[in-house]
Amino acid sequence: MVIKNYSKLLIVFICALVLVQGCAVGPNYEVPDVEMPANWKAPVSETDLSGSVQERDLMNWWKLLDDPVLENLIVRANSDNIELQEAYYRIVESRARKKYALGEYLPQVNSIGAYTRGRDSDNGAAFKDSGIKADTKNLYTAGMDASWEMDVFGRIRRSVESAQASLEGSVDYYNYMMVSLYAEVASTYITLLTIQERIKYAEENIDLQQETLKLTQARYKSELVPELDVEQAKLNLAGTEATIFSLKKRRVEAVNRLAVLLGEFPKKLSSELANVPAIPDISAKIPKVLPAELIKQRPDIRMAERNLAAQTARIGIAAADLFPKSTFNGYFYLEGRDLDDMRDLSSRKYSFGPRFDWNIFDGNRIRNNVKIERAKTEQLCLAYENTILTAAEEVENALSFYTHEKNRYKALTRSTESSKKSVTLVKSLYKSGLTDFQNVLDMQRTLFVQQDNLADSKGQIIQDWIRIYKSFGGGWAPEKNQD
Repeated sequence: MVIKNYSKLLIVFICALVLVQGCAVGPNYEVPDVEMPANWKAPVSETDLSGSVQERDLMNWWKLLDDPVLENLIVRANSDNIELQEAYYRIVESRARKKYALGEYLPQVNSIGAYTRGRDSDNGAAFKDSGIKADTKNLYTAGMDASWEMDVFGRIRRSVESAQASLEGSVDYYNYMMVSLYAEVASTYITLLTIQERIKYAEENIDLQQETLKLTQARYKSELVPELDVEQAKLNLAGTEATIFSLKKRRVEAVNRLAVLLGEFPKKLSSELANVPAIPDISAKIPKVLPAELIKQRPDIRMAERNLAAQTARIGIAAADLFPKSTFNGYFYLEGRDLDDMRDLSSRKYSFGPRFDWNIFDGNRIRNNVKIERAKTEQLCLAYENTILTAAEEVENALSFYTHEKNRYKALTRSTESSKKSVTLVKSLYKSGLTDFQNVLDMQRTLFVQQDNLADSKGQIIQDWIRIYKSFGGGWAPEKNQD
């Protein structure tokens, strides 16, 4: 009867604990409300904007450049980039941590099997004065013990919340790395094309300057001009040739960088990119993404928010130590002096019942640990707000740079055309003896500078266009990348 009453009491106790497990100490997380501006400040021509956000364009923005080489590079980077693979294993780690946290909801059961052989001392306290000799004993033990924590104050629940938020944050980190990778591959590739175009202009100017050198040499032989004209022509030519070597160094650097982004050694990629196309003309539009949509689209913002959620749950984990820890413990063994005893139910040995542990004095360590977690949460809350501000800054800069660079390119186009005409005119005047060679040098140098700036500006327009898509978080689709 006593055992039955105890069993009933135990059942009532367990049911009561289960019912109160919905209570969890610590703050319940809410996403911070950040007020975003209605529109962007940077001036952008309506002709440059697409009518609305096309998800497929935002996700696969590089395809708008219609460059098969670039598309192939991005596919390979997505497959083999080392840092992206590392980010993937962060997800694997976070998923395992979540399952580990979920495992704390279940009882922990251990099986035990032991054999000991021992003997007490004849001269020990138990035998010396009794006249009884100690004998050698065998002891066989087999069974199991179990422990089950009743999550009365939500320690386990908050642990699972934190692990889930961390898992989602690791997925967003992967997406952030993917967005950054695509943008860096495209940017480095455009850098390569820009360098190639600058080399092309330099080679054209070398041809022009070689003709001028021949002209000055012929006129010097005819005693029409001083030797100074010849030396100045050589000086101008050598300077342009030196520029090509500098550009070729940068070309090697760009190819090597692309190889690393693709997870390859430079040698293979160098042969593949020996002949690259010209810089593509920008006809693609800019997506019309509003500031409020940035929070959902940018993976780094989402990651910062998930990190904040995970840290908020850790306050509850720390605060749970302020309250009693309730566990249900038990064991059941078969124990005997001989192996045959293990078949007899009378060899059973068991114990079960609830247990409470409450740290009532710890020198305020637990309370200060809660304060530590709260301070960390405040730090991450500010980091989240700063991430949003930084993202908005990147968008504003990218939009502004793109607009101003397009205007710069138009001006450089006009100045380049004027430089070409000026070189032709001054060369004719020089042949006729109507101007000195210094004017020829000045015009040729100006032409080279203008063409070099023109090539750089053409590439920079696309670089800024890439920055716009990166700043908007282009390169992934939120609803397709959730764990």
